Parts: sequence; structure tokens; C-alpha cells
Amino acid sequence: MDNICNDARVTPPWEGQGGGPLLRELHRMTSRRIYLVAAVVLPLFLIAFMATIFGTGQMEHIPIGVVDADNTASSRSVVRNIAAVPTFEVLHHYADDAAARAAVQRKDIYGYLSIPPRFEAYMLRGEGATLSYYYHYALLAVGGEVMSAFEQALIPVRMAPIVVEAVTLGATEESIETFLLPMTSDDHALYNPSLNYSTYLTLPIFYIMFQILVLLVTLYAIGSERKEGCSHSWLASAHGNILVALTGKLLPYTLLFICEALLANVVFFYWVGIPFAGDMCLFSLLTVIFVLATQSVAVLLYTLLPALSFVISIVSMVGSLGATLSGLTFPLPAMHPIVQYAALLFPVRHFTVAMQQIVYSDAGFAACFSSLAVLCLFPLVALLLLPRLRRILHVCPHDTLE
Repeated sequence: MDNICNDARVTPPWEGQGGGPLLRELHRMTSRRIYLVAAVVLPLFLIAFMATIFGTGQMEHIPIGVVDADNTASSRSVVRNIAAVPTFEVLHHYADDAAARAAVQRKDIYGYLSIPPRFEAYMLRGEGATLSYYYHYALLAVGGEVMSAFEQALIPVRMAPIVVEAVTLGATEESIETFLLPMTSDDHALYNPSLNYSTYLTLPIFYIMFQILVLLVTLYAIGSERKEGCSHSWLASAHGNILVALTGKLLPYTLLFICEALLANVVFFYWVGIPFAGDMCLFSLLTVIFVLATQSVAVLLYTLLPALSFVISIVSMVGSLGATLSGLTFPLPAMHPIVQYAALLFPVRHFTVAMQQIVYSDAGFAACFSSLAVLCLFPLVALLLLPRLRRILHVCPHDTLE
């Protein structure tokens, strides 16, 4: 490994230059490819990935199947109507329901429409023709989209026999419409009128994944000093002042992560076109505080569990839990009260709350103050534990769990 410091005969290249911990860390960053990949390449790749992953923002061409046991003009008309829905792509026609059900279980398709025998005859006689559709609901987002598309596409088919019978009795189109639809709904999707997945998923998912990179890079930058026996050299570069040593070490990464996060905001809001109703300066302030709070969590975890290999696993778990505890995948108020309180320990939860207030409802500083204040507590707690971190680095130069 590069720049091993536990050999007294080796003099690190930053010693004697008077640059302090900042120059020392800059040399470590530029001399190790792992920092380039984790702190530069992966965040930039993540920005590009999240900017393009959702495509048009709509679920389109979801593969489905059809079981047409009637094979009449009416059944073929129903199939054509289903195939014309942009959400669907009729991938295969199956001979029976068993084959279609097996295809759904294999996830070759995500749903299928089943047209029973004598469908046309029953429909013309008004004897209750039945159309059945099945969909894979283990994947909630896809299942919900398939269900909604089936319901909308089959409304005309469901109403057709009633319309035909009413017309034969001499009813007008206006009276038929009033009879069939006594109430009409006027739907307004607040903050996302086009129902674009990218609008409400791109930004939070990026920051959930970005926080994992921030946690791991910060943790490795600190933990590698102790693992390689370089902690004494690190502290000596700051004349034993742990605050100066930690600031000099993390400052390059902090500036780098802040620049990458601000770049992501520009890409998502101005290039991807995510609607933004708030103050960009306030959101930029929130972004900066979030980066500092996330780095502070990494410092806290290493201070409490000073074993690099072990705490990396903990950090990976903490970062992954952010997706759930941020409230993005499931509403937090519906979770167990213990989980709700545990979510307060995750910076990404407070960031998500403030982000939604700023981006969607043009909330000002007063509305976001509580979330910003909690995020500021994480660096303060990390500062209180710096004496323990100094003892760990100074007294315990080996990577063992205390």
C-alpha cells in the first residue's frame, strides 16, 4: 500500500514542507487512485446516471400478454385497444391462463388480459361477459401502473353494451353520458402534473446514493490513517491539534462533494427540467449543510467504532437505510413509532423533508429552519467527541475494535 508510515526509516514526502494536514491530505488524494474513483468518478457517474435513468419519466412499453379464448371480432378489437395503450407492449399471445400465469411468475411479462370463450356472444346478449386481467404486484410501482392502465383501457369496453342498448331505446348521447357518469372528477396532481417519475424520484435517490459515497470516503480517509499506522504523523502535521488535523484532512473532500452536489442541482433543475418552485440559494445552503452533516456522521461512527473494516459495513447499512427512513419509499408516519424516532438520527431524512418543502411548495427559511437546525447538530456532536478521536489515533495505532 502507498505511503505506509509505520516504518521509521521511511520519511513521507509531505514532512518537512510546512504544509500541515491540508497539504499532506492533498498529496494522499492525488497519489491514490481509490480517492479519484470514489470522490470524483463515482459522483460524476451518479449524476449522469440519475439524469438519464428515467428516460421520458413515464412507464412505457411494459411487457404484457394476452389470452384470447374467444378469437372473435370483438375480442380482437379489445386486444387492439390494449395494444394501443402507451403503457403496454403486448409481448406474447398465450394459449391458456396457466401459460400466461407462469410467464408472470417468471417476470417475462408483468400482467396479462384473459378473454373467455363466447365473450362476444355474451356481450351482444347482455348476459354479463367477463374480462379478467392479472398483474404482478410484488413490484408495487410496476403493478400499480399496470393495474391503472388496464382499468382505463377497459372502461370503453365495459360501457359499450350499455351504450348500445340505450341507443336502441332512443336515448341521446348526452343522456347516456349523464346516466353512465353521474359524477365527473377533476384531478389535479399537485407539484407533478405530468405524473413524471423523474420529478419526485431523481433528486432524492441521487442524494441517498450520494450520501453513501460521502460516508465511505470520509470514513476511509480517517480510518486508513490508523490502519496504516500513520495517525501519529497525521496528528504531528497539525502539532497535535485534532481539530486542525481533522479540518485539514476533510476540507478537500468537503469542497469536492459540495461542488459535485451543486453541479447535480444545476443538472437536475436546468437540464433534466425538474420543476423547482423555491429559492435556489436556500436549497444550495441546505445542500452544503447536508454534506457537512453526512461527513460528521462518518466521524461519529468511526469515533464510536474505531475499526475500519467493521465500521465500513455499518456505514453501508446506515446509508442504505436512508432510502427507507427518508420517507421516499413508504410514508414515515405509517411506520412503527420506534422507527420514526430512529429516522431522526439520519441526516438524509431531514434533508428530504426540507428539500420537498423548498422544491415543491416554495417554502422559505422559516419553514425549513427545524430541519436545518437538526442538520447543524450533527457537526456539533462530532466536535464534542473529538477528544476521544484524538485518544484513539494517538494511543491505539492498530485497526482493532475497542
